[in-house]
Amino acid sequence: MAGHGGENRAVFVYQIESYRYWQEQLNRSDFIHGQFGENFTITGLPDNVVYIGDRFQIGSAIFEVSQPRVTCYRVGIRTNEPRMPALLTGSGRPGFYFRVLQEGDVGAGDEITKVGEASERMTVAEINALLYSSSHPRELLERALRIEALSSGWRWSFEALLKSQATGSASGNAGLAPATAAHPVAPGFRPRQISTIDRESADVLSFSMLSNDGQALPMALPGQYVVLRLQPGANRPPLFRSYSLSGPASTERYRISVKIELHGAAGTYLKEQVRVGDALAVSSPRGSFILQSGERPLVLLSAGIGATPVLAMLHALAAARSTRQVLWMHAARDRRHHPFADEVRRLMRALTRGRSFVCYTRPGSGDKIGEDFDATGHLSRSVFAEVGLQRDADVYLCGPTRFMADMKQELATLGVAPEQIHVEIFNGSESMTPGVVGAVTRTPHMPKEDSNTAPLVSFARSGLAAHWNASRYQSILELAEACDVPVRWSCRTGVCHSCESGLVSGAVVYGPEPLEKPAEGNLLVCCSQPIRDVVIDL
Repeated sequence: MAGHGGENRAVFVYQIESYRYWQEQLNRSDFIHGQFGENFTITGLPDNVVYIGDRFQIGSAIFEVSQPRVTCYRVGIRTNEPRMPALLTGSGRPGFYFRVLQEGDVGAGDEITKVGEASERMTVAEINALLYSSSHPRELLERALRIEALSSGWRWSFEALLKSQATGSASGNAGLAPATAAHPVAPGFRPRQISTIDRESADVLSFSMLSNDGQALPMALPGQYVVLRLQPGANRPPLFRSYSLSGPASTERYRISVKIELHGAAGTYLKEQVRVGDALAVSSPRGSFILQSGERPLVLLSAGIGATPVLAMLHALAAARSTRQVLWMHAARDRRHHPFADEVRRLMRALTRGRSFVCYTRPGSGDKIGEDFDATGHLSRSVFAEVGLQRDADVYLCGPTRFMADMKQELATLGVAPEQIHVEIFNGSESMTPGVVGAVTRTPHMPKEDSNTAPLVSFARSGLAAHWNASRYQSILELAEACDVPVRWSCRTGVCHSCESGLVSGAVVYGPEPLEKPAEGNLLVCCSQPIRDVVIDL
């Protein structure tokens, strides 16, 4: 249901005339009905004649045209033509989906009778071209959005294109880029000088950084992070780590806060080797886990070091003297392992409708309930009920993997809508692999064979680096899969942009060439190859 199906994609329709077109274009004669994945193989109704919102009766059922087809890799497998996702989209012959308005019985040979149409008229081919071509005229985008029958996914894409035109951020295709790649920034690292090092708790240190050249730092959005390139030794490969900015928004100073793990290579290096006055290589702020504007109640929900991005959001709310309802909920082991406790209390005083609730899982003998923390144990559904967490709240969630999985389940049980739950994942990301079910999630690891004679591909959020092997991999996606790095993909040929990700540093080439290049500062993982060392935001 996540990749295919649902109300707007109940029935896929493809035309015999398009079969004949592809037989001629590809010099093929072996196609059989259903090979393009359609439910209904029909005669007539070409994509340049059928309009979104047209209604048809077939047998005793009634259908409405909801959207063009969005191609994925499986049509390439079914037709034994890997280029087919790109060919279908670029040709203007994608086919289309029906939603079912009236259930009924349908059989081969039934007549297709038109019984209604939308007041605003745009064909399937026109809607397809509006999204996938390089031209996105504003008047056509606005016209498309007036079609009530157009599916929600395509509406979101056209709204994103309009927004990008309004803000002037028009590189790439905002209508195709996933939310995780929605805020691209220029690749590369810049030296930033450590100005202070502060201990926040027994196992958390904060590092504040200034610009080395006196130039203003790029302004971060509350919740974003930076990537650090750390060099633990002259003959050792660099380490790349992502750290959320935990302080107030500033063009003068960045602050990151790092949990020092017992065997953590990056944290140990920062603790033992980095001193005030040293310079670190730091990327521009990036990431899509950011505080959204609005009037709904807010819940900032975290555990452990997961407090860092939501703390930046709390700083922004306090600075704006926000009048929104804000509930800060945090879980820690005890007072010694509770970073930012005093800072949060100070910020909460600036909010007229702010309140907090803190759980300690193992409070110390000197920890005072009602002063240091509010309850013993874990955050749970019963705690949500006790504090009156509202179902219509926007929830920003960050913490250990198990904690986030539990909280998402508890919030869903409480009735909080999935689109209101915003999640930040420190290590890697959530994968999306349509048509692949029951796959075992594995920890990212080195590939079976790795040499040091080719460009180094570093997956920053997964903390893994492997060398490129052109004889083994056709794309960076295939290398990521060999390393079990979580990644999003669908078409695998540069059409859908599901795999669009941040390019932290380096450069790539494309083969095959995508229909449309990604935004500057991003790359398409599915069809790119490195031409020198690259760091990718995966």
